[in-house]
Amino acid sequence: MSTRTRRENGRRRHRPALARTLGTAAVSFGAVAGVVVGVGTVSAAPTLPTFSLARKFTVNVNAPGDIFYTSGANVAVPLPIPGLGQGSDQGLLIVDKTGKVLWHRPAPVGAGFANFRTQMYQGKKVLTWWQGSGVDGHGTGVDYIADQNYHVITTLTAGDGLQSDAHEFRLTPGGEALITAYRQINADLSSVGGPVNGSMMDSVASVVDVATGRVLMQWSAKAHVPLTDSSMKPRGGLNSIGGQATYDPYHINSISLDPDGDLLISMRNVNALYDVNIHTGAVKWILGGKHSTFTVGPGASILGQHDAEFADATTVRVFDNNVDGSIPQGTSAIKWIRLDPATHSASLVRAQEHPNRLVTFATGNAQALSDGYTFGSWGTAGHISEFSPTGQLVYDASIPSGTYRAYLDTWP
Repeated sequence: MSTRTRRENGRRRHRPALARTLGTAAVSFGAVAGVVVGVGTVSAAPTLPTFSLARKFTVNVNAPGDIFYTSGANVAVPLPIPGLGQGSDQGLLIVDKTGKVLWHRPAPVGAGFANFRTQMYQGKKVLTWWQGSGVDGHGTGVDYIADQNYHVITTLTAGDGLQSDAHEFRLTPGGEALITAYRQINADLSSVGGPVNGSMMDSVASVVDVATGRVLMQWSAKAHVPLTDSSMKPRGGLNSIGGQATYDPYHINSISLDPDGDLLISMRNVNALYDVNIHTGAVKWILGGKHSTFTVGPGASILGQHDAEFADATTVRVFDNNVDGSIPQGTSAIKWIRLDPATHSASLVRAQEHPNRLVTFATGNAQALSDGYTFGSWGTAGHISEFSPTGQLVYDASIPSGTYRAYLDTWP
């Protein structure tokens, strides 16, 4: 049998290649005796999540690789969420497709993780994640980059006195980091039914030079988007999901580059995507919301969306939660939406629902694999799935506590 290897502290640990078919019995990795948490160290097992496969899958029709995700209830989601338990201990996890734990790093006491994935930095594959604490539906913390020996290369924040938020930490080919942040400010909220001398959270998109930590650009939603565009009202401080918290009219949750090198920004509480000039901060166009630049065709609307990226030069891929505040409007779906600048129209290319017609109240993502396959997390709905180009479910795993995002890749 062929073998795959993983380097840890100068040693090479061999593991068998994945068998061609997986059994139907649930696979649990909650009872391991110890797990690797760092270079050369092993801890007693934390409470790991139950990771189960609901049906038989043929591995050779799945993309090869391991799954990268964070366990435990996400710090960016205030509990309770319908159908979502308190979750297992917070941790970074690399597992194979059977659920076998390959690497685990538990969170420090009082802290949590988000956005664990592989990315490219200086021509090499690295691990990246966010670590910090949750505040009012977002996070305050630090972003990490680690090498293939699990050594931390550098840490980053959003700059200008802002800590990094949990929602986005994306590296660009040019050596920049795209980081979400939240800033509490005083503002006149009378236009949305709040006090004249009110308080709110501004959403910030920060572009940071990874090598130096220097802020290259910061974009403020408050400076460019009227409060009246928000779908949320202050209501005495009710935040975006529930509970008493500082008013959050925008709720930024993803940043990526568009084909021109500008910023594609998702803001859940406006139900819209904003394409922003990376040099001037000017809004180039809006998809969705109350003032969409594009006429939105049947099925192409978005509500409470996450993880927006360009799939090609004219098509945006986005995880459409289809949730208005905390009220579901139907099933959630990964959507591909084609933009036509000439006609200012947006049309649905494809909507990928889960066969169980899942409703994801918050979080979720989609990752493009080779040959048109798609991988991703259903967030609070507690599934990680892979789909063929024709929409066939070729892999599905259940994680009762859910996860913010999930990615598939080979490592190292």
